[in-house]
Amino acid sequence: MKHVSASDIEGMEKIFRLNLVNSLSGYKSANLIATKSEEKGANVAVFSSVTHLGSDPALLGFVTRPETVPRNTYKNIKDTKYFTVNHIHQDMIAKAHQTAAKYEEEVSEFKKTGLEEEYLDEFYAPYVKQCAVKIGCEYVNEYQIKENGTALVIGAIKHVYFDESIQTPDGWLRLEDAGTVAINGLDAYALPALLDRFHYARPGQEIKSFFDNNEPKD
Repeated sequence: MKHVSASDIEGMEKIFRLNLVNSLSGYKSANLIATKSEEKGANVAVFSSVTHLGSDPALLGFVTRPETVPRNTYKNIKDTKYFTVNHIHQDMIAKAHQTAAKYEEEVSEFKKTGLEEEYLDEFYAPYVKQCAVKIGCEYVNEYQIKENGTALVIGAIKHVYFDESIQTPDGWLRLEDAGTVAINGLDAYALPALLDRFHYARPGQEIKSFFDNNEPKD
């Protein structure tokens, strides 16, 4: 097994280091965060750092990059307080990835990539029409990460949209049925496959699968 030390990482060529370290944490969520500025229209960008923070209240978070260059998504959220999180699915990965390009602030990634804006229930920020799972969020807080100049932005979940067919009776969403993809590193997209689902784990009790009755997973 190959061993890489901290000093080895520090001495790596930049792109090699980016590729290695960004893939170490495993598969990450693949989402498009969409916002709208007060003056220059809509913005959409791919993020792999969106994560669940709690269900009561319903919160999620994502990590911004350092503000060494303009960050349109972050600025729009700070100015307007609203953003949407949209799951990337298998039929749109090329368009989604293109949103990572460094367009000028006045240029909308929607227009450059072929992604479509969608406004639902009078929410200020646009959703991505092509996405099968869409979440409308309101900014509530942020925490500065002084070690690398990034910030953890916290959003309260205000609206959720998805096809009713992907929800099971206990509320869980079968994201495999929605075609939701994951990100490996910076630029690789993968389609997860459901292996199993387990009941709540308790000390001294045998772990039980939801599929113990031999029903198929798909």
